[in-house]
Amino acid sequence: CAWSIERPPGDTAGCTFCHTSSEERCSTCHQRHQFDPAVARRSEQCKTCHWGKDHRDWEAYDISIHGTVYQVNKWDPTQFDMSKKLADADYVGPTCQYCHMRGGHHNVQRLSTVYTSMGMSNADRGAPLWKEKRDTWASVCDDCHSPRFARENLQAMDEACKDAGLKYTETFKVAEN
Repeated sequence: CAWSIERPPGDTAGCTFCHTSSEERCSTCHQRHQFDPAVARRSEQCKTCHWGKDHRDWEAYDISIHGTVYQVNKWDPTQFDMSKKLADADYVGPTCQYCHMRGGHHNVQRLSTVYTSMGMSNADRGAPLWKEKRDTWASVCDDCHSPRFARENLQAMDEACKDAGLKYTETFKVAEN
């Protein structure tokens, strides 16, 4: 995948286990014996694959303000009515699916926040090639936040990736010495 090209092989080794498997089908998110969209709309369904060393997505979401709002209110149907289609959802905070499957679209990668695929690596930060993807990503945040909010956070992530890249390089120089 394009988003994994710049990552060390150890970080992506676990990806091939799921993403090239015959198990990557409807039952990955929808339980086989209970094909209930309301179950698939819960963030915990993503946790099945997206947690741990190679996928820290669940941990990042769970400790974020969005994850905290979800954990506190997830069993209250007035706050998270999972019976509604995602296109009609009016959750008190976003679930993984609310943002990544915006409007009920099943292509999760379309609204991915994997930084290198959004032009945030040192090699392609801000390249015109990534403008449409970054604008689309920011538009999702605009559903609930001011337009400035997403742009400022995207810029902060750019800077964090730049700083992390510099620290990564420094670490290798220290180890080399």
